Amino acid sequence: MTTFTGRAVGRCTLSALYLTAGVFHLSTPETFLMITPGWVPYPRDVILGTGVCEILGAAGLLTRRLRRAAGLALALYAVCVFPANIKHAIDGLPAGQVQLNWWYHAPRLALQPVIVWWALFAGEVVTWPFRRRHGAGSSKPVP
Repeated sequence: MTTFTGRAVGRCTLSALYLTAGVFHLSTPETFLMITPGWVPYPRDVILGTGVCEILGAAGLLTRRLRRAAGLALALYAVCVFPANIKHAIDGLPAGQVQLNWWYHAPRLALQPVIVWWALFAGEVVTWPFRRRHGAGSSKPVP
């Protein structure tokens, strides 16, 4: 019988979110073109590439051998897409598109560091704040 820990639940949840985002990037790249900063070269190709990265990262989180690399890659990915999140918040979308207000954008921008941490935690790169490493290779909780 498999026991699910908080980390395992978080990993599965994050994996599902990235899988969903990846499918959306691949199936509706035009939606993401609207929020891609103008300085991004080959924006459609970049969006399709990010969709593939999200799907591979989601699968990697669920694979013990690839988990750490996937966690690091998804954390870096979350940092790299932050300019698009800022552009989306500042510029909104073209007329006729569904507009999201600051009730969406403010928490989304504020939680970006949490998403970075979540990827690192799910990838077993960090244990903070739940446990600190105590000596080489030990994960004994600090009182």
